[in-house]
Amino acid sequence: SGQWPAHEHGVPDLPVAAPVVTTLAPLLDEPSSPIERDPGVIVRPHLEGHLVGARAGRPRDEVELMAVSKTFPAEAVVEALSLNLALFGENRVQEFTAKSHELGDARPRLRCHLIGHLQSNKSARAAELFDGVDSLDSLRLAERLSEAAGKCAKRLPVLLEIKLSHEATKTGLDPASADAAQLLERLPDLPQLELHGLMTVAPLGAGEQGTRDCFRALRALRDRWAAAYSRLNFAVLSMGMSGDFPLAIAEGATRIRVGSALFGSRPALRP
Repeated sequence: SGQWPAHEHGVPDLPVAAPVVTTLAPLLDEPSSPIERDPGVIVRPHLEGHLVGARAGRPRDEVELMAVSKTFPAEAVVEALSLNLALFGENRVQEFTAKSHELGDARPRLRCHLIGHLQSNKSARAAELFDGVDSLDSLRLAERLSEAAGKCAKRLPVLLEIKLSHEATKTGLDPASADAAQLLERLPDLPQLELHGLMTVAPLGAGEQGTRDCFRALRALRDRWAAAYSRLNFAVLSMGMSGDFPLAIAEGATRIRVGSALFGSRPALRP
């Protein structure tokens, strides 16, 4: 445990790997240069100087790192596993169906959560395939996931995806809507789902202040809902990606979702 001490220029010293949870620290165990593998995929064993947000004095084992492996091949996931990463994020049921087969014996060694939008008609396959769904955004989807998880004899961790921008392309739950209130009231009665917290994506091109405002809004929403819905768990704040995770850490993220800063430029989706 302990704090991430600030460097004289405001960038924290590199922390030692923390046990149990997959945090930022395990990436810093390997000081070597990026590892180049099959077709140009790069797994970076550190995040270079991008840990500026850690100067907020957060405990170094408090921020969990999700490696966003969408569009990257199974080989990249195996490489990341060798760097002590164990939590991965995927966007599409179909893509990870194929990738999970390619992972073979490595699949039981990792946790993979769905972070992309999930249509309710794919809930059965998602409940079977993934170790968590971080994009729950409706009561209908929650009911279907709970039913599907029951058939798989599992309890499924979920995050509520919250929409805090007006972007038409973004999905998520409007926190002020009647749908949100109904979902929060109903979740304790869905025995196969385990709510772990909230997830959001900052508005594209919002700038530093707009991005911070988004992350602060999610943290404030978490605090309000945790007080109002004592039967639910809101411990996880999943916010921050490759371009803005230092701000997310500074604003209270407990999980960041990093893809290109770890793996390099994204390859094109498979047909």
